[in-house]
Amino acid sequence: MDFLALDFETATAQPDSPCELGIAVVRGGVVREVRNWLIKPRQWPYFSPWNVAVHGITPNDVADAPRWEAVWEEAVTLLEHGTVVAHNASFDMGVIRATLSSHGQPHPTFQYFCSVSMARRAWPGRPTYNLKALCNAHGIPLKHHRAGNDAEATAELVLRAAEGHETITGFLTGAQVKVGAFYPQGHRTPGGKVTPVAAWR
Repeated sequence: MDFLALDFETATAQPDSPCELGIAVVRGGVVREVRNWLIKPRQWPYFSPWNVAVHGITPNDVADAPRWEAVWEEAVTLLEHGTVVAHNASFDMGVIRATLSSHGQPHPTFQYFCSVSMARRAWPGRPTYNLKALCNAHGIPLKHHRAGNDAEATAELVLRAAEGHETITGFLTGAQVKVGAFYPQGHRTPGGKVTPVAAWR
C-alpha cells in the first residue's frame, strides 16, 4: 500500500501563508520517510498571534528558512501522480491552491482524500474525529500541530483503517471514501465541485 500524508501549518488566517509543511511517505504499508520543511512565508515577518498560539512557530523560527518556491520544488516531486491524504483535507488543499495561485505556479497532478471522512467510515459513532482523539484511541504518538508529526500520525491512522487491504485504491473504493484531485486545468473536491485554475488567479 503506497500513499502520502500531508499537513500544513500557516502563519496567518490567509491560506497562502504556509510556514511549515510535513509529508509522510508510505510505501509497502509502512511509513518509510517523514519530510518536514519550515517555510518563510511571503507575509513574513507578520505572524498571527492566534496561529502562533496553535503551532508555536514564530517569525524568528523561519527567518532563515527557504521560501515556498524552493520547498515546493522538492515536495511536488513526492506528490506528483500519487494518492495524498490530509486530516481535514479541505484546509490543506486550500493552502496548496491559494499558494500556487499567489505564486503563479501550475497545478500538479494527484488524487487526495480526507482522513476525517475516512475515519467516519471506518469507525462510525465516535463522539469526535479530531486527530488527537483518534490518535489517542489507536495508541499513535502525536506532537500535535507540527506538520511532520501530524502527517505521520495521519498516515498511521490510514494504515490502521486500511488493515487487510493491499492497495490504497482498493481500500478507498471498498470503504466508499470520496476522492478529490488536482490536475493542470484545475481542482475537483471529493464532493465533485470543479474549479478551473483561472478562477484562482
